[in-house]
Amino acid sequence: MADNVGNADARPDLDLEGTFGKDAPTIDEQEMAAVEAPCGADGVAIPVGHPGGHPGGHPGGHPAGIDRQRHGGARSVGFRPGGGPEAIPYEERTGIKAPRIIAWEITRSCNLSCAHCRAAAEFGHYAGELSLDEIKAVIDDMVTITNPIVILTGGEPLMRPDIWEIVDYLHDVGAMPVIGTNATMIDDAIAAKMAEHRIPRISVSIDFPTAEEHDTFRGQSGCFDQSIEGIKIAKRHGVGVQINMTVTTLNHDKVEAVHDLAEELGVDAFHIFMLVPTGRGSDLLDKELPPEDYERVLEWAYERQKTSPLHFKPTDAPHYYRIIRQKAKAEGKKVTREEYGLDAMTRGCLGGITFCFISHLGDVQPCGYFDMQLGNVKEQPFSQIWTESKVFNDLRDYSLLKGKCGACEYKAVCGGCRARALEVTGDYLESEPYCVYEPPAWKGECTVDEPVSGEGDGS
Repeated sequence: MADNVGNADARPDLDLEGTFGKDAPTIDEQEMAAVEAPCGADGVAIPVGHPGGHPGGHPGGHPAGIDRQRHGGARSVGFRPGGGPEAIPYEERTGIKAPRIIAWEITRSCNLSCAHCRAAAEFGHYAGELSLDEIKAVIDDMVTITNPIVILTGGEPLMRPDIWEIVDYLHDVGAMPVIGTNATMIDDAIAAKMAEHRIPRISVSIDFPTAEEHDTFRGQSGCFDQSIEGIKIAKRHGVGVQINMTVTTLNHDKVEAVHDLAEELGVDAFHIFMLVPTGRGSDLLDKELPPEDYERVLEWAYERQKTSPLHFKPTDAPHYYRIIRQKAKAEGKKVTREEYGLDAMTRGCLGGITFCFISHLGDVQPCGYFDMQLGNVKEQPFSQIWTESKVFNDLRDYSLLKGKCGACEYKAVCGGCRARALEVTGDYLESEPYCVYEPPAWKGECTVDEPVSGEGDGS
């Protein structure tokens, strides 16, 4: 299943240079790098190079023109989601940023039955899924305010027979389609289709370094070998690949082994996703890492990023942007774009801020884990839901955060996971339940340093 979908942070299509020359739009680096999405939440990071087999960089995430490793692995610039001709006047008119990444569950049908699936997807037809004409109508409205990266997910999006028509239509209107897939269906014919239809990157979830463990977690014997083979085939056809790993108590001690597998396979990126127990994943509530282990995994990630050749980052882990600043300060460093790349340019939770999720039925949510429907694209325009939803507008106002999150000097760069807060407390503005940090202001103490603000606010 295509779980864990949502990140994009490099060049998707060198043809942009032919269209725009030196003024080619650049990515708003990492406005897009920590996006939550459906099915366990895979992120798709846009690769360096052309999907038709004309690479702009070296395998393993070393893009052309970058001669030194930066924290977090290789990055580049290129397509700027939300930077189209309608986005600027939209923001000037409304004061609201246009969505830059949209994860779209184009089908819930799936050939796997994974334990942690947000969608609780299974094989078979799901009544009420949007038709091709309905999808095109939503896209037509969408591009009146933005030209986003659209993550086509599910379920397993490759099970939708008209997926290539959807892909082509998104390209035609100036959006950038990427695909979140379990890769078990990828053969030479499908990989050739991906290249032909200019899919720059796919994301594939690999949660364990061995077939036995992965297959048990995914609920189907043989799927590990099928996914690995699908990754290799996609790479042969020039399609970028990102491996995602959902971290639980079952595998938190295997993160480095899965990272090493990703490096061995020569993929472009490796993203770890911290389990958010909703959907079928609610049965794994007892498998979510305790806050102390959660913190340890993110601290390990900070150190491993320094040497990883991959674009490597945690996702569904807003705490990470606090940890980066704490660790950098201890090392006598400043978190600058030059040193930390994308990680210096974003905040943790982007749901409703520059990212959202559309379900197979057309329901719009801040992310795939956030179990609250804010409108339906069959009943009202997507652009209206994005602009007028009270919940979306609440999420955009960090001053509304409550408890520890409201008092935290890092709230501008973290914000806590609003889906976890909703799941555990019933209030999406309450404190993040899985954070160990005690803000000085929350404890009634004065902070010595200036509060962290102005960074990662999506600007």
